[in-house]
Amino acid sequence: MILKIRVSPKSSRNRIKKENDMLKVYLTQRAHDGLANKQLVKSLSDYLQIPQYKISIVKGHKSKDKIIEINA
Repeated sequence: MILKIRVSPKSSRNRIKKENDMLKVYLTQRAHDGLANKQLVKSLSDYLQIPQYKISIVKGHKSKDKIIEINA
């Protein structure tokens, strides 16, 4: 499964919100040294109730817009 994600780092709290055809993920970590990407994977894991190792960032490692792949 492929997901389109928009990330908003340095938010006041973590949350995930569905907007149109994509998920908007608010993260407390800043986008530095991959900290926000790590928190994104953990947040998606909790939200989707799947292990973290099944989630990978396919595109957008250094962008707010990301393509995420979920392996079954």
